[in-house]
Amino acid sequence: MQLISQTILVTSPGLQCCVPVFLGSRGGDFFPDLPSRHSDSQGRPICDSPRGGRNSEFRDHTGTISPTYDLSKLERNVDGNGYICASELGSLFHEVGRPLAGYQIRELLQRLDRDKDSRISFEEFSAEMKDDKMAQGFRKALNKKEGIVAIGGTSEISSEGTQHSISEQERFAFANYINSSMEDDPDCARVLPINPNTPALFEAVADGILLCKLINLSVPDTIDERTINKKKLTPFTTQENLNLALNSASAIGCQVVNIGAQDLKEGKPHLVLGLLWQIIKIGLFADIELSRNEAIAALLEEGESLEDLMKLSPEELLLRWANFHLKKVGMSISNFSGDIKDSKAYFHLLEQIAPDGSKEDVPQVQVDMTGVYEKDLTKRAECMLQQAERLGCRQFVTATDVVCGNAKLNMAFVATLFNKHPALTKPENQDWTVEGETREEKTFRNWMNSLGVKPHVHHIYGDLQDAMVILQLYERIKVPVDWDHRVNMPPFKAVGGGHLKKIENCNYAVELGKAKAGFSLVGIGGMDLYDGNATLTLALVWQLMRRYTLNVLEDLGHGEVAGDDLIVSWVNKTLAEAGKSSSIKSFKDKAIGTSIPVLDLIDSIQPESVNFELVRTGTLSDEDKLDNAKYAVSMARKIGAKVYALPDDLVEVNPKMVMTIFACLMGRGMKRA
Repeated sequence: MQLISQTILVTSPGLQCCVPVFLGSRGGDFFPDLPSRHSDSQGRPICDSPRGGRNSEFRDHTGTISPTYDLSKLERNVDGNGYICASELGSLFHEVGRPLAGYQIRELLQRLDRDKDSRISFEEFSAEMKDDKMAQGFRKALNKKEGIVAIGGTSEISSEGTQHSISEQERFAFANYINSSMEDDPDCARVLPINPNTPALFEAVADGILLCKLINLSVPDTIDERTINKKKLTPFTTQENLNLALNSASAIGCQVVNIGAQDLKEGKPHLVLGLLWQIIKIGLFADIELSRNEAIAALLEEGESLEDLMKLSPEELLLRWANFHLKKVGMSISNFSGDIKDSKAYFHLLEQIAPDGSKEDVPQVQVDMTGVYEKDLTKRAECMLQQAERLGCRQFVTATDVVCGNAKLNMAFVATLFNKHPALTKPENQDWTVEGETREEKTFRNWMNSLGVKPHVHHIYGDLQDAMVILQLYERIKVPVDWDHRVNMPPFKAVGGGHLKKIENCNYAVELGKAKAGFSLVGIGGMDLYDGNATLTLALVWQLMRRYTLNVLEDLGHGEVAGDDLIVSWVNKTLAEAGKSSSIKSFKDKAIGTSIPVLDLIDSIQPESVNFELVRTGTLSDEDKLDNAKYAVSMARKIGAKVYALPDDLVEVNPKMVMTIFACLMGRGMKRA
């Protein structure tokens, strides 16, 4: 039989099985992207039959017909790094409608966790479940789904019978989005327009140029375009582009742990779609955030504070925004799947947000509501999309996607509506100011998300309040966590002691830092994490990131303890051996502000990689320094260093982030040695 690998791209409301707990490797997990703060950035819904849903049937692993479970209610999903942590098993089984007792979870973990690292790999699951009826039942269910294409195994475990499935709807939607977004970019003319009805999308990303452009579209200035190889590409320069794209994607918070440059060069569909969705989603959600759009304060509900609103995920804000407008006509929705299949909510939402002519240069658009009376759901959806097109918002979904309730694509459609026509007004007479995310907070948040922590971190303080993310980070730095006896698992009750459970987790997180990790946490207690004390929370997070970075060096150095002095010594030795004149005294050295020592080091690690004609020298203005820093950060990523720091960190000589840059370059240099 064929066992579905962790990379399978199949989910929809109506598909139920406990096997998904074990799926989600190489490129992400597989539950639908829904209005839940615990949704993963790589949720992959597939169009379900309009007759499906919570009242349809599914033959489970025992062969018994049972009602399906609506996965649109999932609050938690698989860790997309290719493993299921012990901390996730209980809530995952519960949320797919198959709750297990604590002893059953422990027995399952004990049976499957063969290398005793408190997490289950796909290989471990594969060995145990290869002949299990559970897997057979899931295969049967998969065969019945619509809108998917099964492709042969493309991973290193293909010989085990791996099969991947991809969503044609996503391929179609992403290709059209790229065509419309990049149509005026001459560097992409060679591959555009992409035929959305063929696998051309997977070939278009193979040289890395399109991916780099898409990253800059979502997060402007992430990549210095001077570092993109555009002409006369060779296998080596193509590899550089793909390194640049992957490391830059990681720096903006994409999870790329199990995606390699070769995977993209070969256009492996499931990995390409997973990465594209993450990049596109980050861009779509960029402005769905209070500090960047203060009119979102209009969505405050009675008894809420701005802080409460800031803690909501973009998905939750989108849902609240839609209901804010739908409330005016007596409607509401609770998801972007089943509740929008009949297009009625969309018709009324379009009517509410359409320009009324009150703003200069924005002509009035009168939405034609006659289509809402069309009896055929697909024709009704097409009528709705024609009205959306009049608003400049026909994007991501087809009429079929609407009727099928494709949660991911419908959410992208709603995000497009919000970005172009929010129709919100900032409340008057409100005495408040909204502080945006600091550069340091952004870097830490992106680092966490790139490691695949769950839930996805949107608000660094609110999402760390229960310490679940912090505890997962401890595992990443090889500090064992006692999930069975010391950790309170979500969901936490809003009343009745839920906050006490979170505080206990926070206390345990601080205890681990002091007793097991050897961190300096003087004056930091669990309540500080629970209360979201910015200074003290960041102090702990920084030590986690620092240890993670140094662990990489220690692994490469065969156990030699890495520290600031060792890194500085290696940097200067490497520069001297390459005949460079620059050097650094410490991570506070003002010379670092020019970025020249960084660029010299990059050129020492990979000779002739830096175009020094682009480097500004002499007496430098702040603008000159920033120009050099942008080039340096992108060049570091291009030669394979996973740099999370930002150009401003170099210009301002932020010693913490400067250390991570040199440490990452040292790691890259040691790998090349």
